[in-house]
Amino acid sequence: MKNVLLTGARGFIGLHCMEILLEKGFNVHAVSSRGRQINYLKQVEWHHADLHNAEHVLRLMAEIKPEYLLHLAWDVSQGVYWSSLENLRWIKSSLTLFQAFIESGGRRALMAGSCAEYDWSYGYCIEEKTPLKPSTLYGSCKDALRTVYLSAAKESGVSCGWARLFFLYGPHEHPGRLIPSVIISLLKKETVLCTHGEQVRDYLYVKDAARALVSFLESNVEGPVNIASGTPLVLKDLIYYTAEITGNSGLVQLGALAAAKDDPPLLLASTKRLHSEVGWHPGYTLYEGMEETVKWWLKKL
Repeated sequence: MKNVLLTGARGFIGLHCMEILLEKGFNVHAVSSRGRQINYLKQVEWHHADLHNAEHVLRLMAEIKPEYLLHLAWDVSQGVYWSSLENLRWIKSSLTLFQAFIESGGRRALMAGSCAEYDWSYGYCIEEKTPLKPSTLYGSCKDALRTVYLSAAKESGVSCGWARLFFLYGPHEHPGRLIPSVIISLLKKETVLCTHGEQVRDYLYVKDAARALVSFLESNVEGPVNIASGTPLVLKDLIYYTAEITGNSGLVQLGALAAAKDDPPLLLASTKRLHSEVGWHPGYTLYEGMEETVKWWLKKL
């Protein structure tokens, strides 16, 4: 069995990664500061540890001795994470985690980056070509972590990847984010107030994103790789699509809200590395992903 340490296992993406890692034959060690997850995937071995505590991290690595590391943990508290000083704390803790991983004999690591590292004025984002110019503290901290992490990997000889995640949707997403908030309002038959909706974005179903991450982890591909659909999607079309699935198209009001002045008109990822080097392709259509997501929220409400 291949030992993998998964951080952020109770998060939006991590919850889906656990199942796929198990399918792929990994012995999954999930870490949480809130204790063992009860009644969820009994094959997963849960460990209680605070990743901001260096002693906890060293003890964890000594106990598990993971060959693989999938590091997703970060503070993404809705509404504040773009500017939160917690981002600084996560740089330090992530590097402490990686150093302990190296020293315990780890051989392949993958950390979660973000499309927020890119200069969004370019619109189309290609790894190693599109300039990096984060406009938020969150993006700056992810970019800073990437620089040190990949340099340390080169010096240590550990194989490392950096997953630049774009826009995701699906079960377990925070209800305050765009797609869940629209779904919840529509299911409650409430009016949905929107901007003009002409923004073009790159959305990927979270289960596809989780499979992409695990495929990336299993590969020998190094450096940054965009985790995205590569397909342009106009936000108003996505919103109307969601309304159609719920049967409440008449509740959408485009143009009712002003768009943010710094809201880029286009954010789209190149998926050439993901497809040709990692060898991953999406398994869900937009309709299938949205339908599953709406059904999940219907059960929650």
